[in-house]
Amino acid sequence: KQCKKSSFAFYQAVRDLLPVWFLEDMRTMEVFHWEDGGKVSVYSPSEALLYALVHDHQPYARHLLTKFPQSALAVPSQSFSCCQHVACELVRPECLLLLLGHGASPCLQDSAGNTPLDTLLQQIAHAPAANMRAKLLCLDCLFFFVPQDLPFTMKQQLLDNRQQWQDLLGENRFQCLVGLAPPSLFVGAMRVLIRTISPEHFPEALDDLPLPHFLKPL
Repeated sequence: KQCKKSSFAFYQAVRDLLPVWFLEDMRTMEVFHWEDGGKVSVYSPSEALLYALVHDHQPYARHLLTKFPQSALAVPSQSFSCCQHVACELVRPECLLLLLGHGASPCLQDSAGNTPLDTLLQQIAHAPAANMRAKLLCLDCLFFFVPQDLPFTMKQQLLDNRQQWQDLLGENRFQCLVGLAPPSLFVGAMRVLIRTISPEHFPEALDDLPLPHFLKPL
């Protein structure tokens, strides 16, 4: 019982948006992470990043991605989803852009074979009227990083229900998603510009892009 209570303390600390330095001290203390069988360990950067995304602790997420650029993006051992899927499921465009800008793959599949794009489209299909602006922002973020020929499981559903999805996404997004039209010139230009930004300067450097404010991703 005490083991579980200690393990939950780190989760609570991230949930309460405590300072980054404090969270890192907790993360690396074995007393706060007990595995099955009573074995102690430390929380991995990927586990901590997952907590940061769930609770929208963006400063902590940014710290983990900057300090642990590879291990933070590994799939947590106790999770069936990677962080980019979680960002899409929770509809967090700022978090999704942060992840993608730090090298998270938009093509990675979860245990069910879904890409982050599939996860987002499932959220749109499940509750199309809820938080639609944020969902479309997530979709636009993905457009800047996904390859044009990305295979995704929801594609056939989009084609089978063309009018419904065109109404939900807009004709341009729909046409691009199903491969009936190339990405817009704006998307193409943003893909080039984003590649010039190093991960450690992401996403702050987006503000310095030579674009009017209303054309910037977020």
